[in-house]
Amino acid sequence: MPAILKSASQGRTMVLTLSNPEHRNALGPEIYAAGVEALNAAEGSAEVRSVVITGEGATFCAGGNLQRLLNNRQQPPEVQVQSIEGLHNWIEAIRAFPKPVIAAVEGAAAGAGFSLALACDFIVAARDAAFVMAYANVGLSPDGGATWALRQALPRALASELLMNGERIGAERLAALGVVNRVAETGQALDLALQLAERLNGRAPNVLASIKDLLNDAPHTSLNRQLAAERDQFVRNLHHANAGIGINAFLAKQKPDYGA
Repeated sequence: MPAILKSASQGRTMVLTLSNPEHRNALGPEIYAAGVEALNAAEGSAEVRSVVITGEGATFCAGGNLQRLLNNRQQPPEVQVQSIEGLHNWIEAIRAFPKPVIAAVEGAAAGAGFSLALACDFIVAARDAAFVMAYANVGLSPDGGATWALRQALPRALASELLMNGERIGAERLAALGVVNRVAETGQALDLALQLAERLNGRAPNVLASIKDLLNDAPHTSLNRQLAAERDQFVRNLHHANAGIGINAFLAKQKPDYGA
């Protein structure tokens, strides 16, 4: 059975489920393309306010399919270049997507599966979930933005430990390090992720998009330019209809009902 990406709606949240049970939800080109397509559709839909990415069954994602990688060793290097570019297109699409994306992790998030979770805005993980950058264990270097994401989130020594040692690290330690946002009981990661998504769904979509833009740009710009960007985003959002809804609801001690 080929790897597929299932899509379902839970209220205003799109749930994308990695489905490749035979290979513990390993990733492949079909899933990368489907992931980009799903986000493009969600971006254009006012009905979708957030996205949750999860895995079918007890595993989030085992990373790349090692048998496929072995086969690619017999092909011209361009074959693997195209495959990695497909993954990277999805990673960039998640980062650029103007709505919140949450990873709901049960079991293992290994290799590119860990990279995929790191690309999301939030990670909700089961208490016994295990994360591992397994590349060095099989003679490979990371992809999927793993080096960038971990270096942004952690001191160099800790990023080196995860990437070079290839040892498993639990959800609770990653939560203590600030990489995992919420720790759920086993089997409850998706439910907790959906609860977080529903809370985010109640925020003004234009404001969440602004925050995501600002966070994406912050590591690469000067304080002066970031201040200017914050000014411009603030003024734009102040003059958006949702600011009137939010301020008036706050003053009236009511719950705001934001538009798209």
